[in-house]
Amino acid sequence: MNANILLIPVMLPLAGGILCLLIPKKVRWFREGLSILIAALSTITAFFIFFREIPGLHYNFLEFEKFNLHLDMVISPMSAFILLFITGFVFLVSIYSLSYFSHDNNPKEYPAFLLFALGGSCGVVTADHFLLFLIFWEIVTVSLYFLISTGGKDATKGATKTFAMLGGADGCLLLGIGLCWFMTESFTISQLNIPINGWMPVIAFLLMMTGAIAKAGAMPFHTWIPDASDSAPPPVMAVLPASIDKLLGIFLLVRISTSIFIITPSLGLVLMIIGAVTIIWAVMVAMVQHDLRRLLSYHAISQVGYMFLGIGTMNPIGLAGALFHMLNNSIYKNCLFLSCGAIKKRTGTTNLADLGGLAKVMPLTFTACLVSSLAISGVPPFNGFASKWLIYQGILDTGLKGSYIFLIAAMFGSALTLASFLKVIYSVFLGSKTRQAEKVKKEVPPAMAVPMLILALLCLLFGVWYALPLDNMINPAIGTSVVVGGSWNSTMASLLMAVGIILGLSIYLVGRLRKSARFVGSFIGGEKLDSETGRINGTHFYLTIKEMPFLRILYDFQEKGFFDPYNWLGKLGADITRVLRKIHNGMLSWYLSWSLAGIVILLGILFFT
Repeated sequence: MNANILLIPVMLPLAGGILCLLIPKKVRWFREGLSILIAALSTITAFFIFFREIPGLHYNFLEFEKFNLHLDMVISPMSAFILLFITGFVFLVSIYSLSYFSHDNNPKEYPAFLLFALGGSCGVVTADHFLLFLIFWEIVTVSLYFLISTGGKDATKGATKTFAMLGGADGCLLLGIGLCWFMTESFTISQLNIPINGWMPVIAFLLMMTGAIAKAGAMPFHTWIPDASDSAPPPVMAVLPASIDKLLGIFLLVRISTSIFIITPSLGLVLMIIGAVTIIWAVMVAMVQHDLRRLLSYHAISQVGYMFLGIGTMNPIGLAGALFHMLNNSIYKNCLFLSCGAIKKRTGTTNLADLGGLAKVMPLTFTACLVSSLAISGVPPFNGFASKWLIYQGILDTGLKGSYIFLIAAMFGSALTLASFLKVIYSVFLGSKTRQAEKVKKEVPPAMAVPMLILALLCLLFGVWYALPLDNMINPAIGTSVVVGGSWNSTMASLLMAVGIILGLSIYLVGRLRKSARFVGSFIGGEKLDSETGRINGTHFYLTIKEMPFLRILYDFQEKGFFDPYNWLGKLGADITRVLRKIHNGMLSWYLSWSLAGIVILLGILFFT
C-alpha cells in the first residue's frame, strides 16, 4: 500500500478547514456538506488502513538531510484503531450538528475548527517525530479553544481557562521532550526506550505525564472540562473533551509508560494513586450536580481514573483494560453528551430540576441515554463492564499488599456512578412533566437521533461480544493476548438478563390487566413533593450527601475552587506580575541596578564552574 494514504486523514481535514473559513456564512449548506464529506472520506481511509494495512506503514512527511531531520509518520496497531474511532466520532458529530445548530445559531467557524481538530488528532497518533507531534498536538489545543468559543460570549471564560491550563501542561510536555533529547539526542519517538534510573528520567517522565493528565482530564488538571461544558455546545463536548481528548491523552500516557520510558513500580503506583483519587473525588462531585452538562463532565473526569489504574498496574491485563476502557469511555461519553444536546435542543435547559417525563415524547433519546448510562456505570452486559472487569483483574495481578484498596476504590466508584445516573434517568425522563418539559412534543430529527443510536448500539455490541475489539484492536496494540478471566460469560449473562426483563414486563402487564386494584399512598422515601406538580424532584436525596459533616467541608472547598490549580496558580501569577510591574517603573537607576546584579550573577556562575 502506498504510504501517502497516511496524509488523507491528516492533511485533507486541515485543508478542508481552511476552505471552510473562506466560504461565506450564507452558504451554510456547502460549508457543512464539505465538512461531512471530508470527515466521511477520512473515516473510510481509516477503515482501509485498519483492515487492510500491515502495521508499520511509514511515510516520510518532511526531510532535511543537512540537519539530519526526518519528520516521519508511522502506523502502529494502537494508532490504527485510535485513528478509526477519531475519524468515526467526528463524522457522527458532524452529521448530528446539521440539526443541532439552527439557521439563527450557526457559528461559521464550527465546521472549520472541527476539521482542524480532526486533522490534528490524526496527526498526533501517527507522528513519529516529537516536532511533528507537538505541531499537531497544539493544533488540537487551539481548535478546542475556538470550538468552545462558538458557544457565544458566555463561553469565553471557559475557553480561556481551557487554553491556559492545557497550554501550561503543554509547556511541561515540551520541557519533558527537551530532557528526552538531552538524554538520547533523538526526537524519533519509536527509537526511545529510556530506563528510569536517575533523577532526570523521572523528571522527564513526570513532565510528559503532566501533559497527558491535562489532555485526558485527570486530577488535578481537570477543572477545565466542567467549566468548558457550561457554555460550549454539547457536540463540542461530545467530540473533544469526552472522546478525542481522552484518546489522545491516554495514547500519550501509554506511549511514555510502555515504550518511551521503562517505568519503575513506584511510578506505576503513582499512576494508580492518581487514578483512585480521580475516580472517587470526581464521582462524588458529580453526584451533587444539578446541571446535566456539569454532571457529565465530572463523570468524564472520573472515568479517566480507571485508565490510570490500568496503566499503573504495569501488567498486560491491566494495560489492556485501560486501553479498552479508553475506547469504551469515548463511545458512551460521546453518546451521553449527544443525548444532553438533544435534551437541550428540545427543552432549552439542562437543569435536572426543570426536566422530567421526556421518555414518552423522546423515546430514542431516552433509549440512547439509558444504554450509555448503564454502560458508564459498569452494568453488564454493556461495554463499560467488560473493560472495568479487566482493570479489576489487572489490579489483583499486581501482587501489591494494598491492591485491594485500589480495587475497592474502583468498584465503589462504579456504584456511585450508577447512583448518579439513576438520578439522571429519573429526573430527565421519568415521573411527571415539569412546565419546561411540557413544551416538548416530539423527538429530535433523525440527523441527531441516528448518531446517538449508533453509539448506543456499540455500547451493547462491545459488551456482549467484547472479544471482537479485544482480539482485533486491544491485544495487537499491546502485543500480547489477553482474555477476560473469571466466570463471566457475556452471552449467557445477556440471555439471562433478557429473560429477566421479559418476565418482569409480563408480570407488570398482567397486573395492569387486573380489574380490581388496591390504591395506596405512594412511598416517597422521605422526599418532598413539588407543591405545583406533585412531582418528586430527583435531586433532593443527593443534597443529604452534600450535608454530611465531613463531606460538607470538602464540598465547600470544591465550590470555592480550593482544588482548582487554575485559581491558585493564577493568583500566584498575578502576584508575580504585580511585583514585576513595581520593578519595571521606568526609572533608569532601577534598570542599571538590575543589569549590574545580572552581570554579578553571571560572573559568579562562570567563576565557580
